[in-house]
Amino acid sequence: MTDTWNLTHRVAVVTGATSGIGAATARRLAAGGASVALLGRREDRLRTLADDLRSSGTGTVLPVAVDLTDAEAVARAAGRVTGTLGTVDLVVANAGVMLGAPFERADTDEWDHMIDLNLRGLLRTARAFTDDLLSAAARGGRADLVNVGSVGGHLLFPDWSVYCATKAAVAHLTRNLRAELGPRGVRVKNIEPGITTTELGTGMRDDESRASLSRMRTDVRALTADDIAEAVAFATAAPPNVNVAEMVVVPVRQG
Repeated sequence: MTDTWNLTHRVAVVTGATSGIGAATARRLAAGGASVALLGRREDRLRTLADDLRSSGTGTVLPVAVDLTDAEAVARAAGRVTGTLGTVDLVVANAGVMLGAPFERADTDEWDHMIDLNLRGLLRTARAFTDDLLSAAARGGRADLVNVGSVGGHLLFPDWSVYCATKAAVAHLTRNLRAELGPRGVRVKNIEPGITTTELGTGMRDDESRASLSRMRTDVRALTADDIAEAVAFATAAPPNVNVAEMVVVPVRQG
């Protein structure tokens, strides 16, 4: 591993760390030498992952069970992270949910859930650690806010309209935060995965959409969560004056 890829001494927060891209990213950052706070709802999974990372990494690992749709809970979680690990200089806002259905028959509570987690949860995460990121940048170190979006933020996917709308919001939010925080040294970036095999989508109620997603993953030889984790590591280990601002990561067959 070259110095460029060395993440030693970084203090990272990864949301949605109980599975998929979040868990893979936490593993990758820990393998690079970072201390990592694992945020997610399922405490048992967080503890299992933390035990695994402690046995193989060099940094500190902190599991924190939290519901990102609860603003007060997020604030408490942030306090616990900074109190234990110190100033956070790398945030991966990955937690999200993908629930597809034709617009005219979709359950609107699924819409609410996607908006609450994919957008409001991401906003709460970013806000909770922005002071830390600004502080890290002011000291001359790297400071990264990584939002995990989706190619659905700019491509067309019928029957996934509301999910795509939340990811379009993430994309434009990221651009504006980049303009706001970049001049103060914080590298704000949007990683946009294409079709990736994870647990994302397993909770959707619409059977046709669930089957369609499964076919897409098979037809294009979907990416793995580790593929996206490697992209996050690449973007955050870049030289200090380099911001990989927007990265689209898709399977070759997706085009």
